[in-house]
Amino acid sequence: MSRGSSAARSGTGVSTSAPSSSTALDTLPAVDLNEYQAKELFAAHGVPVLPGMVADTPEQARAAADRLGTAVVVKAQVKTGGRGKAGGVKLATDPAEAEQRAAAILGLDIKGHTVRRVLVTEASDIGEEYYVSFLLDRSNRTFLAMASREGGMEIEEVAATRPEALAMVPVDPLDGVGPESAAEIVAAARFPAEVAEAAADLLVHLWEVFVAEDATLVEVNPLVRTPAGRLVALDGKVTLDDNASFRHPDVFASYVDTETTDPLERQASEKDLNYVKLDGEVGIIGNGAGLVMSTLDVVAYAGERHGGVRPANFLDIGGGASAEVMANGLEIILSDPAVRSVFVNVFGGITACDEVANGIVQAFQLLDSRGEAVTLPLVVRLDGNNAEEGRRILAEAGLAGVEQVDTMDGAADRAAELASAGASGPADRAGGGAVAGGQGA
Repeated sequence: MSRGSSAARSGTGVSTSAPSSSTALDTLPAVDLNEYQAKELFAAHGVPVLPGMVADTPEQARAAADRLGTAVVVKAQVKTGGRGKAGGVKLATDPAEAEQRAAAILGLDIKGHTVRRVLVTEASDIGEEYYVSFLLDRSNRTFLAMASREGGMEIEEVAATRPEALAMVPVDPLDGVGPESAAEIVAAARFPAEVAEAAADLLVHLWEVFVAEDATLVEVNPLVRTPAGRLVALDGKVTLDDNASFRHPDVFASYVDTETTDPLERQASEKDLNYVKLDGEVGIIGNGAGLVMSTLDVVAYAGERHGGVRPANFLDIGGGASAEVMANGLEIILSDPAVRSVFVNVFGGITACDEVANGIVQAFQLLDSRGEAVTLPLVVRLDGNNAEEGRRILAEAGLAGVEQVDTMDGAADRAAELASAGASGPADRAGGGAVAGGQGA
């Protein structure tokens, strides 16, 4: 199950389609781990794994194979599926061959991911392959256990072609998974009797990983039975809930992937902004994840009428809209060269619209003092608490390039129109804080 797969994110185990732009954010925010990192957590909680070492160079891979003293498998460490088919998983019978395999794999492009390190792990004979996982079932607001005797392949394929081969068992969040419920999951998946007890014990430890590490997904695929009858997690995936990072600061800090993280996302994280970069032209700022998600879809639909422009990002400023927060948000969005207009969509609640408006005015001043004046058109929609006062503040401020539109649909349409036109100054739009009527609700 690759990073971003709909099965992992929907919690159903079955690929699903979703509305336009918000599919990239179904589990926002989350931290996906590499295989070697997942196995570190597995081992810490008693899930059996094979010995292995991480290598960044072919020479390190040779040294790792020499220390392991057995035939090894050299595995690309990238956050995507299909590594084997892409040539990213190779068997090596001795250290010299491990060095050659690593040299061939390092630098390889696998589905847009460049391989920068490999895992050198003991090779193992495989008797049978199974699949087990725990994940957050968002649609049913609970947890879900999934298990199958048909491991070693994409679980979405199993679910689509042989749904009867995939057991999906809801897990009560209060009861969790103990020996009895683990045995029920194993029975539902019809695991062979000779491995049932060991599989149930492994599931209990895998649940410990899920709960103790604040994960939204823990997956073993394949879980193999060796010819000697031992169960081993041969591959693993873990997704951690970034909302719980305060409980595991050391763990989360050690797993930050600075090499593959988008530079703008990294800058936003340093400023404590909830930002995700998307492939589009309309920068989005909103307060509240639900409102921002809706804004993404509305802009995407409006963009269909204006050359197919799409949202450029997800940015939730939360309950506060201070000048610094707004300035930092605008700075990040304006640093994206693809952005051609910005849509600020705010519904005033605890943070009133007049505070947001003052924040926008002061943000312009702050950015100007930094030498980063706003040069792109900014469409603002304010509604809710003190909306009229907020609109008045923006109108009187006369900020160049700022337009106000009364409705979300109308503002989205105007932002998409401006992005499509590639407008970069106030000459071809109502500037100076002008207020425009919008269409729709």
